[in-house]
Amino acid sequence: MAEIKDPENTVIIELKDGPVTIELLPDVAPKHVERMKELSRAGKYDNVAFHRVIEGFMAQTGDVEHGNMEQDYNARRCGTGGSELDDLPAEFSKLPHDRGTLGAARSQNPNSANSQFFINFKDNHFLNGQYTVYGRVIDGMEHVDAIARGEPPANPDRMISVKVAADA
Repeated sequence: MAEIKDPENTVIIELKDGPVTIELLPDVAPKHVERMKELSRAGKYDNVAFHRVIEGFMAQTGDVEHGNMEQDYNARRCGTGGSELDDLPAEFSKLPHDRGTLGAARSQNPNSANSQFFINFKDNHFLNGQYTVYGRVIDGMEHVDAIARGEPPANPDRMISVKVAADA
């Protein structure tokens, strides 16, 4: 288990194969970090599907509107929704989209990120400066690597629970 330096800015995502510990980066993207913590604390990410998982690229999740596999799950619409909260402004930085980084998913509009995010399976530097990086996996990347692939996967994996480490 990785050492958690800042429990208030660390989230633990429970996957079927085990926990994934993500260090959030409030100095880089404070609004995205706050949104992740707000939705995690409200239980909004619990049971949300990984709806777009591309081999050699990334695993995307976080559609709290259509992706909850225990409540109103809609495989066709999953990936099109967000939360009831306002969209976030882009918080681009010089941080690269390296393996294990957390990126904010969005539409063509750079200021349209809301609740969805992705975890990079490999270095995806072509995304640099175009998508907000606001966290990095510090433990459990092997569990991310085991997420079912597909767009959408035939049998999607889900985030069983997402907790802020300070609350766990």
